[in-house]
Amino acid sequence: MTYDPSLRVLTVLELLQAREEVTGAELSRRLEVSPRTVQRYIMKLQDLGIPVEGRRGVGGAYRLKPGFRLPPLMFTGEEALSLALGLRALKQLGLHTLTPAAEAASAKLKRTLPHSLREEVQALEKAVQLDDSPWVVSTNAATLAALLRAVREAQTVDITYTSNKGAGTRRRVNVYRVMHVDGRWYAVGWCQLRQELRSFRLDRIRDLAVLDETFTPPQDFDALAHVRAHPCSQPLHDISVWLACPPEQLHGFLSVWNTDIRAEEGGTRIRCQREQLDFFAAFLLSVPCEFRVDSPPELLGAFQRLGERCHALLHTD
Repeated sequence: MTYDPSLRVLTVLELLQAREEVTGAELSRRLEVSPRTVQRYIMKLQDLGIPVEGRRGVGGAYRLKPGFRLPPLMFTGEEALSLALGLRALKQLGLHTLTPAAEAASAKLKRTLPHSLREEVQALEKAVQLDDSPWVVSTNAATLAALLRAVREAQTVDITYTSNKGAGTRRRVNVYRVMHVDGRWYAVGWCQLRQELRSFRLDRIRDLAVLDETFTPPQDFDALAHVRAHPCSQPLHDISVWLACPPEQLHGFLSVWNTDIRAEEGGTRIRCQREQLDFFAAFLLSVPCEFRVDSPPELLGAFQRLGERCHALLHTD
């Protein structure tokens, strides 16, 4: 690996920021220079006012003085671009309320960049367009932030939760994880009212309060696995259909959430659970290939209802 002199010094600073302590031997190996040259780089940082402390002798090491506040961050081109695009993509996660904060953070990021790198990032940003998906549900950033603090401190939350039928109930929940999947944010944890693990959509949470009450969360809890096995809305119909096209051609048509998709007999087998068969029937009609319904029989009734609606529409005077 080739380093110019200034990049070597910045690399030393980056390693010292990332680690509590770094040995001289490791710095020498990472930079592919002699231990004496490493000492010169350390002296250069010290000359710049950065308090690097060293331990002499065999196994000597370096560290930044505890409590030292580092100068403004320095980014590579790829790091700066990833941050800029990440800030723009917050809307894709339903966090529209963070737009002003994201714009302010983006402006601060640009001010920290050298002129040439700032122009490059701005040009790349202009070349990229991100469309808001209609399936992404807007979420209150303050609710998300409060839940994340509750997870970190293992504190119980008190919420009003609105069901899919519109009824609101007061709940106390030990939140283990917060997750984003299929366009929605979820809090997953122990519901004290129901006395079982439950998942709660953040867009249905109201009047959230973080309590002083604490709990011991389970180790290595997998929220994604739980929500896949226990979706928020209880499914009523087991669906199995075969489509006359390979799985890769269905990309973009079908949500993979709570859905099993497998290649079968030159086509694709879809198994899933849904409450609204009419919606799923309409989806199947939108897929550009032939299909066969194996179950449930009620799905055929959904197609009949859609057909009647289409017939009425086409024969309206």
